[in-house]
Amino acid sequence: MKQHPDPTCNHAHANVLGVNVSAINMHSAVDLADRWIAGGLPGYICITGVHGVMEAQRDSTLRTILNRAVLNTPDGMPMSWVGHLQGFADMDRVYGPEFMASMCRLSRERGYRHFLYGGQPGVAEQLKQALEIKFSGILVVGTYTPPFRSLNPAEEADLLSQLHAAQPHILWVGLSTPKQERFMAQYVDRLGVPLLVGVGAAFDYHTGRLRDSPAWIQRAGLQWLHRLMQDPKRLWRRYLQNNPAFLWKITLQLLKRQDNPVTID
Repeated sequence: MKQHPDPTCNHAHANVLGVNVSAINMHSAVDLADRWIAGGLPGYICITGVHGVMEAQRDSTLRTILNRAVLNTPDGMPMSWVGHLQGFADMDRVYGPEFMASMCRLSRERGYRHFLYGGQPGVAEQLKQALEIKFSGILVVGTYTPPFRSLNPAEEADLLSQLHAAQPHILWVGLSTPKQERFMAQYVDRLGVPLLVGVGAAFDYHTGRLRDSPAWIQRAGLQWLHRLMQDPKRLWRRYLQNNPAFLWKITLQLLKRQDNPVTID
């Protein structure tokens, strides 16, 4: 896994428990992603909220993956609030489905080509149709639904062949954290795609399989509760364990009673 520094994408970061979270907002996130694609180097974007940060507390490899991202966007108000307390007044939530929509709008102007990787069987194809209806003229040049395990050599070869033929500018990775981050870090240098973006549940939101929460719930930092109510059996452990632990750890960091240095290696 290589790191791909590019002076056009230099930006400040908030330190959230040793994870470099980009001190950006939606406008600057889209601008930086646009400039990265124009630069032509391969890189990946992580959309990181409390869940990703807490997974990184238990897994130093994941923490390195997040810290090597082109952008590590603040997915959720808690990331923005921590950034504000560290002096980044313009830092604001960059939510995966909204970032995907913003890049789709930009891509009609730029001619960017999209490839969709992930989701349950049939979801990537549904998403292709949904995006083509919502963003008329968008170029979605391929889809791939991977197995729930790692790709075997034949599947890797098939994916590489499809990407070589399609020549996308953006590969949207709709798996889950930390699976999508690991996939991007493993394959970023092999796929020949300028930008990989891990957007998790965005595939399900844009196809209507999940209902998004009202804006006021999102701004109040309660979107996790809305998601929990939709899928309590799968998500209860994630939220009811991670959220209190995050509050405790970030309080200690902000009070300077716990040091959380950012490491890349």
